[in-house]
Amino acid sequence: MNVYDTLVERGYIEQSTNEEAIRKRLESGEPVKFYIGFDPTADSLHIGHFIQIMVMAHMQKAGHIPVALIGGGTTMIGDPSGRTDLRQVLSKEEIIKNGEKFKSVFEKFLTFEDDKAIMVNNADWILDLNYINFLRDIGALFSVNKMLAAECYKNRMEKGLTFLEFNYMLLQAYDFYRLYKDYGVEMEFGGNDQWSNILAGIDLVRRKEQDEVYGLTFSLLTTSEGIKMGKTAKRALWLDKEKTSPYDFYQYWRNIDDADVKKCLSLLTFIPMDEVEELASLKDSEINKAKERLAYEVTKLVHGEEEAKKAEQAAKALFSQSAESDNIPSVELTKEQIGEGLGLLSLLVAAGLAQSNKEARTLVTQNGISINGEKATDPKQLFTVEDLVEPILVKKGKKVFKKVGVSE
Repeated sequence: MNVYDTLVERGYIEQSTNEEAIRKRLESGEPVKFYIGFDPTADSLHIGHFIQIMVMAHMQKAGHIPVALIGGGTTMIGDPSGRTDLRQVLSKEEIIKNGEKFKSVFEKFLTFEDDKAIMVNNADWILDLNYINFLRDIGALFSVNKMLAAECYKNRMEKGLTFLEFNYMLLQAYDFYRLYKDYGVEMEFGGNDQWSNILAGIDLVRRKEQDEVYGLTFSLLTTSEGIKMGKTAKRALWLDKEKTSPYDFYQYWRNIDDADVKKCLSLLTFIPMDEVEELASLKDSEINKAKERLAYEVTKLVHGEEEAKKAEQAAKALFSQSAESDNIPSVELTKEQIGEGLGLLSLLVAAGLAQSNKEARTLVTQNGISINGEKATDPKQLFTVEDLVEPILVKKGKKVFKKVGVSE
């Protein structure tokens, strides 16, 4: 099967500039160099980037060459796409530090040996640009009227679009031009919010080189209701285990809605589609088997098989209402914290299950807290050191668990 058809079958592709030409080029037998840009606006990639990494992996398996572009230069400006406010402006040192962490993630999914994949940084050609020369050579080819009609700018016009951000499209288009000239890159891929920027790059290459290049975008990872996935109650769902633990990562996928199972299995795993269809067809309580498989497979891809097994074991221990598993997130309180007795509300706050005693009281009075499988109903309940020598399992709602004990 042509890799393009594989991407269509699994639900990745949203838009393409020339479907027939792209499909023909990808099945020509000659490797195609394509690029995806990653702006290092944080010190970790998140689940939204994972779809793009999966696409690179599918393409490399089919014999094509991914070019992972780190936006060390474009991040100095910030992409206005999909934003209603100005992105936080990072220092050059922060951007460099963030970008250095990305390759270790890419290496889990891509082979960089023998130039089977390439990683480059657009800081190499953007940061030393002569602005006047750039405007004369590149800026003169862009229509302001056409740029302002682009979705990435239209969304910002009401609240105010800075001239700093207005330059972003020119620079991203210039990336495609440089990658075409320097590396022979023929295609740009990206999230659906990058469509305007991709079109600008294609147009620039055509104007400067009189040659045809191509672009396509992927569906954003959303629920069946159109809400962007990958947001937890605390923060984004990061690929770095120091920012989102493998257990929390696993639990996120284990607890998705039934209607989202097929999409996530298709986009976030390499499970064959006939098996995906079989898993997604399960009904009622049986669908939990599909969710468990999804959670395990995605966690294994991102964090490795050992961490996936630990998370799976912890989840099973929680299901049986047991605090015996070492893999359940735990909090150890000091004897000083407990004193003569620590109230339930204070315990919930100390365990990170509530932000304040007021929130903790609401959780208890609304039957939102269970301890070792029993509903906690008394906000004044006290816990002594002796009560916590054997850790207790505290459950908040249906999905959040903490093992609470006392330190030695």
